[in-house]
Amino acid sequence: MREIDIEKITKGISKWLKEYSNDSHTKGFVIGISGGIDSAVVSTLCAKTELPTLCVTLPIHQSKAESTRALAHIQHLKKRFANIQHENIDLSTTFDQFVKDVPKTDQNIMDLSLANMRSRLRMLTLYYLAQNNNYLVVGTGNKIEDFGIGFFTKYGDGGVDINPIADLLKSDVYQLAHYLEVLESIRTAAPTDGLFGDLRTDEEQIGATYTELEWAMEQYDLGKTPNDFKDRKQKVMQIYSQRHLANLHKMKPIPKFELPSKWIVPKK
Repeated sequence: MREIDIEKITKGISKWLKEYSNDSHTKGFVIGISGGIDSAVVSTLCAKTELPTLCVTLPIHQSKAESTRALAHIQHLKKRFANIQHENIDLSTTFDQFVKDVPKTDQNIMDLSLANMRSRLRMLTLYYLAQNNNYLVVGTGNKIEDFGIGFFTKYGDGGVDINPIADLLKSDVYQLAHYLEVLESIRTAAPTDGLFGDLRTDEEQIGATYTELEWAMEQYDLGKTPNDFKDRKQKVMQIYSQRHLANLHKMKPIPKFELPSKWIVPKK
């Protein structure tokens, strides 16, 4: 775990959020609250700006544990900050109707497509609320997820206006969570994206812990490959490298065709 200046980071991010909102002529923030540590930290940082902060729970056949943690966090924030608002919009029926209407395919492929669809339905809802209130949609992806292994949904939880923790490692987020007095039940919960309607954790999906992935990210940036290691370290490097390369399309700008100037007919 690297050492960071938690106080300066907290003040710096909150100041940046407030300035960005002022510069963009928006009135506040909207954030999807999952019951996980990233959204808990981000919503607390937004709350510290004193600008209106709309925390939104968007269950889609969500586990009781996730829903309980999300609601407990929002109640905790409301006790500490006067600028917290809350909306609960259950998208289960909307999701079920979508599943009913779309063509069916191989079950494994469809399971992943529908998992990403949950995230995209939530993004649509957050932007609906943001536009109605002139708020910014705030992202909750950390550096490992957004720029390491691409562990997010394109145009789902990756569809945001700003992201205050995109340059923070997962271990940094945990340090901020402790400093910001995020509930212990959230700080100790196993990370999960909650997109499959079950209790599978991020580690079970990825095959490595965030601590291992932070190590692999550092080694990858140094030019190391899986062949430079053995046993578990080699496996972790393989996981990181494969996911990083497979998901680069999420981390780069949308490719566009560059029109050659010689194809443009000069005006007569």
